Amino acid sequence: MVMKTFRGRSPQLGPRVWVDRSAIIIGDVRIGDDSSIWPLVSIRGDMHSIRIGARTSIQDNSVLHITHASEFNPEGFPLEIGDDVTVGHMVMLHGCTIGNQVLVGMSSTILDGAVVEDKVLIGAGSLVPPGKKLETGFLYHGSPVKKVRALTEDELNYFQYAGKNYIKLKDEYLAEASTNQGQDIWS
Repeated sequence: MVMKTFRGRSPQLGPRVWVDRSAIIIGDVRIGDDSSIWPLVSIRGDMHSIRIGARTSIQDNSVLHITHASEFNPEGFPLEIGDDVTVGHMVMLHGCTIGNQVLVGMSSTILDGAVVEDKVLIGAGSLVPPGKKLETGFLYHGSPVKKVRALTEDELNYFQYAGKNYIKLKDEYLAEASTNQGQDIWS
């Protein structure tokens, strides 16, 4: 992993966090306990803060950034991600707020000032426009995203399963790394 200090601010990782060696984390970034950052993820807290909660998984090739303060947006937008969130492969999160127990489908984009409340499922390939608010307990999908329907009981229970599954997997990676069994093989 590459962790860089920028403007005097360094990334901070909670206990039992797994960060793949190909990921890069820059600046004012805090990652909560038992979270996982997978291959080729870029997390850039260079001009505002990024906060990632506990037991949250950021999947391969995702990009996380902020909205800087400017004359067009005096406060800017930090990036805030809650607890027990699964961010799918190749997701773009930019200056938005994600609640707790959310699943962001693969290749989705969530833009500046958007707010995703708790217990929301966002279908793969969705676009959440700037400033859009997604309400608790619903499936959203599309480009731009639209409310599809209320989540089923099974879907609500899936949030717990997904979180536990990725904690178990990242713990396996941590164990192998600590015993040198997880050495990289380069040819």
